[in-house]
Order: sequence, then C-alpha cells, then structure tokens
Amino acid sequence: MKIAVLPGDGIGTEIVAEALRVLEALDLSFETETALVGGAAYEAHGHPLPESTLKLAKEADAVLFGAVGDWKYDKLERSLRPEQAILGLRKNLGLFANFRPAICYEQLVDASSLKPELIAGLDILIIRELTGDIYFGQPRGRRTAVDGHFPGAEEAFDTMRYSRPEVERIAHVAFQAARKRSKRVTSVDKANVLETFQFWKDIVTEVGKEYPDVELDHMYVDNAAMQLVKAPKKFDVVVTGNMFGDILSDEAAMLTGSIGMLPSASLNSSNQGLYEPSHGSAPDIAGKGIANPLATILSAAMMLRFSLNQPEAADRIESAVKHVLAQGLRTADIWSAGTTKVGTREMGDAVVAAITKKTITG
Repeated sequence: MKIAVLPGDGIGTEIVAEALRVLEALDLSFETETALVGGAAYEAHGHPLPESTLKLAKEADAVLFGAVGDWKYDKLERSLRPEQAILGLRKNLGLFANFRPAICYEQLVDASSLKPELIAGLDILIIRELTGDIYFGQPRGRRTAVDGHFPGAEEAFDTMRYSRPEVERIAHVAFQAARKRSKRVTSVDKANVLETFQFWKDIVTEVGKEYPDVELDHMYVDNAAMQLVKAPKKFDVVVTGNMFGDILSDEAAMLTGSIGMLPSASLNSSNQGLYEPSHGSAPDIAGKGIANPLATILSAAMMLRFSLNQPEAADRIESAVKHVLAQGLRTADIWSAGTTKVGTREMGDAVVAAITKKTITG
C-alpha cells in the first residue's frame, strides 16, 4: 500500500501529522511519500500542483490531503492560487464521487447549534458529483457584453453543464450506498429553473428504476438547505451536483457541532481516492497547536475502508475517536463546559492511546 501524503498549507501540516501517527499505531504495512501542494508548492516550485506531486498522486493507492490556501495568495492569477491544486487532483485522478458523512456523535449533541432532539442520532451521507458542473464547465471568463441588461459593460461568465454518463455514474454510486444504509436517496436539484438540473433529475429518475428496493425523492436545493436545519434526520443519502454539494455539505457539517469533525473521501472508478477533512487551511490558527485533527484522522479511516481494503483497521480508528470523545477530551472548536480542552497533539496522543488498548472494539 502506497499513500501519497500532501499536507498543504496552514493547519494542514499539523492535522496530517496526527493522522499519520494514528495510522502508524495500527501496525499495518504501508509506504508513505510526502510532497508539496498548494501555497507551499507555489513558493517552492511556482505552481500549486507541480508535475512531481501529480505523478506521486497518480502512482499511489490513496492520497492523504491536508488543506490548501492562504489569504496572501488571493491576488495571484486564478491558475496559480493554492485551491487550483485540489481541482487539478480531482480532474487528473478522475475523482468524481465525493463522500461526506455528517454524523453527530452522542457526546457532541450539545456542541451543535440546533436543539438536541433535532440532531441526536444524525447520520447523513452526502454524495457530491465532483468533476463536472459549473466548477469545470467551459466556456468561462470575462468579456464585454453584447446583449443582456447592460450591453457594452464588462461581464464574467461560467458554464453549468453535465453529460449523461456523469450523472448516471454518480447516481449509481448513491443508490448502491443507500442499499448499505436505510435505502433512501434524496436527489437535490434546481429543476424548476435550470435546464442542467432538469436533465439531472430525469436521469437520476431513470437510474432509480434499476433500484426498486431504494426509495427516491427529489428536492430543490433551496428547500434542501432549509430542511437540513429544520428536520435533518429525514435525510439518509443525499446526491447532488458539484456546487450544490459543496454548499450543502458544509451546512450539514455544522449540524454535527463543528466542521472539524467531518471527514471526506473522493473516489474514482478504481476506488483510488483522495482523503481530506472537509474544513480549510485556517491560516488564522496555523502553528498554534489548537486545530482539531479528528476530521483528518477519520478521513484516514475512510481511506483504509475504501481504497486500502482494511475495514477492520478503519473500525479501530473510528472506535478510538468515539472513546476519546467519551472521555470528555475536546479541541477548542467542540469544547463546552464540563469537558477538557486539549490541543492538536494531545488529541492525537489520546486517539493513539485508545487504538493501542486492546479493549477498544467498537
């Protein structure tokens, strides 16, 4: 097993270091190789995704990714900004299916901004199509308008587009995932306004007929955003496009108490995957040792399960995280009165200690 380790910027180096310590505690046989990505790569190589980094990612069985970005790079031309690294990896590795589980741990019910009765037992899986939609659609750019409300004025434009194969494959992923859960899929679209998402809705409906055991319903994205805070437990598997999924998964993250608790997996058709926390690089707290590493540690568990065929090891990590939370240990983002505030390294220490105790079984 070969893991490409791309810590990135900001808190990325701190949280990835803890995830690697947790992996090492499992006594598995794997090889790791680290490379620069994002702003760190731009500083060293003049590009956020150097060819050497991309080559390493392509050759690895899985990629463990930290986070990229810093405000100081915001004035760079778009193609050189750190965030282009993650888009480039998604495109070049064909990582079309993004899994973002939003689970509210029993010990963190009070950390959510919603009432406990709304989120206790919450377990949602958001499946986001990752390589199409407006983020990758062409044409895009700036020009002088020749029509519209202000002809002759400067305007910017992006293109939202999906092909049938793109929608079909992500729909199959969602229905197959639902079969392993509660057999319910909610497809989120904006079919009442956008031709792209009427197309999406029609194709998801067609694919759904191949899964008669799975219940399918459709929901407009604005209603889905509202229902996530009104009645979040009505959802099981949510499948949607790239932009809507980006927004809804971050909203769902806050239901759990902190985005610092949410892992993610981005997979291609060969189950090669990129694993990263759902949060960003948080340059304002970088180097302070206070970032929550649990989302990255849980992302490593997803990596073991989906790409490295080590489900038992994944279970050990997830059980260890639950054990640590039950002990009352909290980083600043999930701290509340009556619990013990710890830093990044201390949280990693606790998870490692829980893994190495044979009594941690799930």
